[in-house]
Amino acid sequence: MIIPVYSYEQYKQKQSSPQYLGDFREERERVLAIIEEVRTDGDAALKKYTLQFDKADLQQLQVTDKEIAEALEVVPGDLLDAIRGAGANIERFHRHQLEKSWWDSGPGWVTGQRCQPLQSVGAYIPGGTAAYPSSVLMTVIPARVAGVEQVYICTPPDENGRVNSATLAAAYEAGVSNVFKAGGAQAVAALAYGTETVPAVQKIVGPGNIYVTLAKKEVFGQVGIDMLAGPSEIVVVADDTAHPAFIAADLLSQAEHDPLSRPVLITPSEKLSGRVISQLEEQLLNLPRKEIARQSLKQQGAVIMVDRLKDAWAAVNDLAPEHLELHLEDAWQYLDHITSAGAIFIGSYTPESLGDYWAGSNHVLPTSRAARHASALGVPDFIKRTHVISYTAEALEKSAQQIAALARAEGLEAHARAVLLRRHNNEP
Repeated sequence: MIIPVYSYEQYKQKQSSPQYLGDFREERERVLAIIEEVRTDGDAALKKYTLQFDKADLQQLQVTDKEIAEALEVVPGDLLDAIRGAGANIERFHRHQLEKSWWDSGPGWVTGQRCQPLQSVGAYIPGGTAAYPSSVLMTVIPARVAGVEQVYICTPPDENGRVNSATLAAAYEAGVSNVFKAGGAQAVAALAYGTETVPAVQKIVGPGNIYVTLAKKEVFGQVGIDMLAGPSEIVVVADDTAHPAFIAADLLSQAEHDPLSRPVLITPSEKLSGRVISQLEEQLLNLPRKEIARQSLKQQGAVIMVDRLKDAWAAVNDLAPEHLELHLEDAWQYLDHITSAGAIFIGSYTPESLGDYWAGSNHVLPTSRAARHASALGVPDFIKRTHVISYTAEALEKSAQQIAALARAEGLEAHARAVLLRRHNNEP
């Protein structure tokens, strides 16, 4: 069968078996060596690894203004219009996420929170033979909305040492400070520690392969990171009112990413599941990346059968999928049943592709069940929140005994004394 059919208990057992758990010790060793070499040799290491991995012999790492101008000339007008339209939608969506500083006060005391943007951010954009202008927009625009002054991009070039024109056009439209020709773990290391050309940043965001993800994990602490992203995921919950062709298309939209992508349908309807499976077989026939999608469906995909629709929500919240689609009659009524999902797409005419490209929501989403505790990339990821406190002597006097009691309960006498001595010594 093109996609296996399970109960949820069977699916959980399959997913926890050793053959589906990654062991990346060798990859981590390679990443550590690359990071150390970039820290030591800077630009020379970046050029070395770009030649080794991307087959490009670079003379300079920074994309020039001329290259950007040339990219804008060759990008088709309809694509440039789409980039601008998507960018406007993303900015509009993310402006709702802006946070403001606030202040609270009472007799003799003031507390508050200052919200300030980070000063510098690095966005990793996959590249080489592929183009991901949407990832440029999704990572850069929220940072710009937050007020980040310096936003840099690292992306691998093609064999000719050039960055994809659509990627450069998106970078220009989004207001990127500079674009650097570097990919993989070496790009992450450069953004974390800096080189002669690439500046060190305060936070690194953006999707990448296993080497990028492992590198982000290693440099965390030196810089902030957005998340450790795994393979793409989609869960579709559907009933008999759903359109099987739509569901199959949406499952394939994730399956074509990677053989490790996880496309899952949850339904109480055997009739629907059979029709979706037939549609998968039919739609795969002329899909350009059909072999990748076929592997994903067979190895990671599943149709999960539940007895009743209400049994689906426990499975959904346990899976905590990156993308969740609801192909259900009156789908909005089920929203409150969902506690864990990266993004929720409600209704049969809301495909996951809308979120990837156009609606304005972010497509950098938590994977691997991280939606149980994590959120989509957004403006808050680029904001620092600083707490501010000010008390007068009189206000401190009123609270001194309670503070001392708490400090002494924790065995921290100096904390208690730092408060109590001020009761009798109000002069500097």
